[in-house]
Amino acid sequence: MEPSQLRRAVEAARSTASELGLKADDVVVVHDSDRVALHLVPCGVLARVAPAGHLADSEFEVEVARLLAGVDAPVAELDPRVDPRVHVRDAFAVSLWTYYEPVGSPIAPADYADAFLRHHAALRRIDLDAPHVTDRVAVALGEVGDGERSPELSDADREFLRGTLAHLGAAVGIDRAGEQLLHGEPHPGNLLNTRRGPLFVDLATCCRGPVEFDLAHAPEEVAEHYAGADHELIHRCRALNWAMFSAWRWRRDDGMPDRDHWRAEGLRRVRAALDRCGPD
Repeated sequence: MEPSQLRRAVEAARSTASELGLKADDVVVVHDSDRVALHLVPCGVLARVAPAGHLADSEFEVEVARLLAGVDAPVAELDPRVDPRVHVRDAFAVSLWTYYEPVGSPIAPADYADAFLRHHAALRRIDLDAPHVTDRVAVALGEVGDGERSPELSDADREFLRGTLAHLGAAVGIDRAGEQLLHGEPHPGNLLNTRRGPLFVDLATCCRGPVEFDLAHAPEEVAEHYAGADHELIHRCRALNWAMFSAWRWRRDDGMPDRDHWRAEGLRRVRAALDRCGPD
C-alpha cells in the first residue's frame, strides 16, 4: 500500500480492535501488499486489512475459516474473542485472526504433504460454493487479452500467455470426476510453521479443482509424499500457475513489490515449467 493508505489501514485495524475490547497499543506490519497483515500488540491479534473493494473476498475468507474450524483443518483460526465477521471502517475491510508466533525451522516435505492431506480431507467435509480453477484462468485471460488492462505487455508475450492459459486451462478442466475444494494458493508463504504444527493461511483463494493444482504451488519434493498424485498433471498445473502469476504482474494497476523483476521472471518460469510438461 502507499504510505498514506497504510497509515489509514493501521488505524482502521487498531480502532476496530479497540472498539471490540482488544488492546492494541502497538501495530507491527507483517505483510504489506494490496492488502496488509498487522500484528496487534498486546492483544495477540493478526488483523487482515484490505480496501473495501475487496470486501467480498474478505467475507468469503472468513466464511471458509468458519467452516473449516469445525472439521479440524490445519488452518489459521479467526480470533475466538470476537464474532467471526468482517468489519468495515474508513473504506477498509478488517478481519481479526489469531496471531501465531512463527517457528524458525523450515517445514520438511513430508510434513508439508501431511498438512495437505489433512487440509484436503477437511475441505471434503464442508459445503461451500467456490469458483472453479478454470474461472480464475478466465479472469487471467481477460487481463492479457485486454490491451487497456495490460498496456505494457508486448504482442509476442501477450500471445504466448494467452495461448498458454487457454491450452493448460482446458487441460486441467477436462476431467472433473476427482475434483474437490482446494486451498488455491498454498505456496510456502501461505503455510506457517507454528507450535501447533503447519497451518495454512490466506484462505480467500479457495476454489475447486484437482489436488494437483494445490500441489503445484509447493516445493517439488512435497508431491513425492502425497499418495496418488499425478505428477504429469502437477507439471501442467505448475506451468498454469506461473502463467496466471505473470498475467497478474502485467496488470496496469498491479501493486506487487519489485513488479518489474517479477514480470520478466514470471515469463521465464512459465517457459521453464512448460519445458517439463510431457506431451499432450
